[in-house]
Amino acid sequence: MERRHKLPGPTLWTREKAKKIRTEVTDILEELDVGDTLVIDLSAVEVFDYSFANELFGKTMLALAHEYSGRFVVVEGLTEYTRENLGKALEGLNLAMIERRKGKLRLIGKVHSADTETFDAIAASKIPVSAGTLSKELGLNQTAMNERLSKLTSLGLVRRDKAASAAGREQYEYRVLN
Repeated sequence: MERRHKLPGPTLWTREKAKKIRTEVTDILEELDVGDTLVIDLSAVEVFDYSFANELFGKTMLALAHEYSGRFVVVEGLTEYTRENLGKALEGLNLAMIERRKGKLRLIGKVHSADTETFDAIAASKIPVSAGTLSKELGLNQTAMNERLSKLTSLGLVRRDKAASAAGREQYEYRVLN
């Protein structure tokens, strides 16, 4: 299930304003089930400052990884200015999040090219994908792939579910959104 939350615009300033909106966002996240997605719609927002981005998005992503595991937060409707401020705020916290732009998912924030490559491969798959399949697709050994997947999972960017291999052994499968 996807739930949308449209932020008011055209300007969003200060940590205090962000705290109020973060309370709304947290309430929505508490209602969502594992696998559900909260889309934060910024199409009415022309500009927000760094402190607003840090407070709302940084703290939301930190909570997502620990308190709301398995749920996703996606931003849409960023302007060039809001994208830049959000990216800098997330980089300062060593965080990343998912942006949906023209129907395509991409990472924004503190993102290494290896993270992007792995995220893109998972996002492109229409079905959940195993670490083994990804390691073959990307030409990596299993250890390197597991490290990448562990990082993306811990940041709340990829969901990990238990599954069974074709041979009946326990394995994990990874997905982005549902």
